[in-house]
Amino acid sequence: MSRSAWRERLRRIDTLFLRLFLLMWVTLVISHLFAFSVVSPAGTGWVARLPSEGVSALPPLPSLPPVGPLDIRSPRDAGTPPSGPVAELPPRRGQPLPGLPARSLWLDFGLRALLIGVGAAIGARWLSAPMRRLAQASATLSQGLAEGRDPPTLDEGRGTAEVRASAQAFNRMAQALKQQFEQRSLHMAAASHDLRTPLTRLRLRLEQLPPKAAQAAAQDIRAMDELIDASLAVVREQSTGAPPALMDLGALLQSLVDDRAEQGQAVVLVEPAGGTPPLRVRAHPASLRRIVDNLVDNALRYGRVARLDARREGGVSDGEVRVTVDDDGPGIAPDLVPQVLRPWVRLPAGEGAPGPAGSGLGLAIAHDLAQREGGRLLLETRAEGGLRATLVLPVA
Repeated sequence: MSRSAWRERLRRIDTLFLRLFLLMWVTLVISHLFAFSVVSPAGTGWVARLPSEGVSALPPLPSLPPVGPLDIRSPRDAGTPPSGPVAELPPRRGQPLPGLPARSLWLDFGLRALLIGVGAAIGARWLSAPMRRLAQASATLSQGLAEGRDPPTLDEGRGTAEVRASAQAFNRMAQALKQQFEQRSLHMAAASHDLRTPLTRLRLRLEQLPPKAAQAAAQDIRAMDELIDASLAVVREQSTGAPPALMDLGALLQSLVDDRAEQGQAVVLVEPAGGTPPLRVRAHPASLRRIVDNLVDNALRYGRVARLDARREGGVSDGEVRVTVDDDGPGIAPDLVPQVLRPWVRLPAGEGAPGPAGSGLGLAIAHDLAQREGGRLLLETRAEGGLRATLVLPVA
């Protein structure tokens, strides 16, 4: 049989059970030989006889010492003086066995327990190595997909049969997730791109409208163009794996508020006493603007006004920036917050949705993008009324 055939046959029987069985057996034999050499009066004499007598020179291999430490009868308990340095031991299975002093028997138990413990620790680390590799790959999978990188790949020819099967399943799952991410991004980009054709036709038809109506329609078309550009920019950042950039958060918020004010929307930026200190974060520009845009849109739809504020909290190394968007709406009950952060969830009228019904995607998209940027999105109802959406980002 060729070497490759032998290797393939060994790979088939190389299971976790076989490795554990061999490991514990070898550990037990080594612990017995070591304890026998230290405790037995014969000492290491069997080692000297090993070259000449072979396997027959090895000491007997009982599964446990002849008796347990608690079964030792001291001379005082027996009522008779000891006849020598070795305590009498009760016969086992009708056969008299040579006894060991209590101290030696305790030492025997201790050495066995110590060596088996060391073997178990080594075995646990050895056998858990594939699980650690799987955990590390799983931890980097989502971040890699979010940044447009190829997912991690586990070695499918390494380890036991169970480990190899797990590696194959993980690799198939990672590739399937990558394809789903790419298809989702492609569909989103295609929809945004295809919208430009009807928008172009609308621009041509503006000439047939009265001047005032044409001007209003042109503003709506411009807003739609900006939304399309923003969507394509987010998809492009995620697909190309562009690294996050160092950004001035205050400048981004001021630009967003100025654009909204030009459209006549009730959006203001709250200036703290003493002015706004520089707030620098590391994020993708299009994604960060999309998050804040969605929060502002949600505040205007359900609360008629959006008040933005940005502050820094924490220390120099572990600080964070909090961007809050407050509105004057009814707010959201705490038990409904997890629901509104999921896609396609719309609250019934009177439960935080007094205005026109939305698509149930704005907050879900903001929540997803915030996680991709290493931050989080928090929603709470203020004591004075209205919803507060807080975007938390680490300080650059």
